[in-house]
Amino acid sequence: MNTIGTALASADKADPELVADVVRAALERAGIGIARSVLLFLSTDFVHQAHAAVLAASRAAHCLQVTGCTAPGVFTEEDWVLDRPAACAMVFGGDCGLAAHPEANLPLLSLAVPNAAPRSWLGGGGQRYGLLSTDNSAHTAGRIWCHGKLAADGRCETAVAGARAAIGVSRGMRILGEARAATCNGRDVLKVGSHPALNALLHELPPEMREMEKLPFHLLAAGIVSGNPERAIEEGRYVLVPVIAANHEERSVTLTLPPDDGDRVFWAMRQDLAAEDDMRRLVGELADRLGAAPDFGLLFSCLGRGPYFFGGEDRDLEAVKARFPGMPLIGAYGGGQIAPMFNGNQQIHNAAVLALFGAEAAAPSSGSRTTEAKAGPRV
Repeated sequence: MNTIGTALASADKADPELVADVVRAALERAGIGIARSVLLFLSTDFVHQAHAAVLAASRAAHCLQVTGCTAPGVFTEEDWVLDRPAACAMVFGGDCGLAAHPEANLPLLSLAVPNAAPRSWLGGGGQRYGLLSTDNSAHTAGRIWCHGKLAADGRCETAVAGARAAIGVSRGMRILGEARAATCNGRDVLKVGSHPALNALLHELPPEMREMEKLPFHLLAAGIVSGNPERAIEEGRYVLVPVIAANHEERSVTLTLPPDDGDRVFWAMRQDLAAEDDMRRLVGELADRLGAAPDFGLLFSCLGRGPYFFGGEDRDLEAVKARFPGMPLIGAYGGGQIAPMFNGNQQIHNAAVLALFGAEAAAPSSGSRTTEAKAGPRV
């Protein structure tokens, strides 16, 4: 039997005793006195007390297997906390928990500071999902710990053993129009289809945006299709590249990365309603892949996707809670996410990465573990 519990608490100051209290509360909810492993997320207020906080968690859990990181915000199925010292923990008892030495076929829960997650690491070890640990500015590195010790190299990996996983990504973008062949010069998109790029973008934007003196570039992106364009958007086979400028004289649009001349490009816009719909879709899709109601979940969200984006509430968290009331859930807000995409493991931003887990007892009769992770369709 798997015994899993979570707890969340905040205070006026970062204190290791707060961390110990949270772990003890999670143990009580799980109905156990000793944890086999602990997943611990702390607000960035604990950066300079990370060692003491992890030690306090380990002592409270009577367990050395404590893994996690600092992040700008943390949450459980109970609530979320931003801009205040906070701690949350998920404790594992029974047969399910964080593996000290993950099996090769299990997806890797991966936590890293931004400069410690190179492509070589992301691409190795199979499927990865997790969070980039940063401060509130999303630029300065946070703290990582694995198996009860601070990670000197700024990253760690583990896996959830004893459970089947279904993992997916909600990029939450409103797709504007179809993908068309683009004429490009470096980072500048000159034409999309037969029209100047800026004209094509303005044509797809909502009417109220077309008249704005300055376009909301922080909400806009170009989607660059990979492979066969047929059903590429529905299947998630595209890369999102932020728009950073527009040239009204040349009618061109500048991106953060250069597309290849001839790439098929569409426009996309960050929108709360689209993100909310996409998250509901993802929750249902992952539940269908598991084939049963999940026993617990992990959710990693971006600072640009959580309550700041949804006007003071976290609709991603609410979507999971609405579908699975009372399910133990833990997560954090960071400066970016690690996710298994159509083109391999990637650092992504302004997205939500959800992992749902079913107890191993619900696995197929052959006894083999089943793990699934894919990008999935997009709104």
